Amino acid sequence: MQVDFYQLSRDPVEQVLPVIAARVLDLGQRLLVVAGEGERLERISQGLWAGPPESFLAHGRAGEAGQAVQPILLSESCAAANGARHVALADGVWRDEALGFERAFYFFDADTIDGARSSWRALSKADGVEPRFWRQEGRKWVQGP
Repeated sequence: MQVDFYQLSRDPVEQVLPVIAARVLDLGQRLLVVAGEGERLERISQGLWAGPPESFLAHGRAGEAGQAVQPILLSESCAAANGARHVALADGVWRDEALGFERAFYFFDADTIDGARSSWRALSKADGVEPRFWRQEGRKWVQGP
């Protein structure tokens, strides 16, 4: 499985996540977005409705009617009620349940960087896990150390 670490140094997750979500949907896949706080999920929801330019990304919340058919499901846990094989950990907290997905996107910022470092060390030693690191350079994302 692939784990992409995204260090948020310029833009907040609610601005970055819609672009990645759009790419996941373009691949014909579904996405589970996980954050422990309802307020953060609401900001992400607003970002998804605004979406990439001239579009919006349909989504719903876990526990609501129709959750099983949502292309993007927002949740406080790693339970993919929509059948997603991709998970975005949007609050800087690694959850080992993410290892059950095909791909994980792990977003962290200056406040959660220590946890990301610990997760990187552990995941880089785990069998079958390919961690990759992405950082912001201006408006672009650059892969690197």
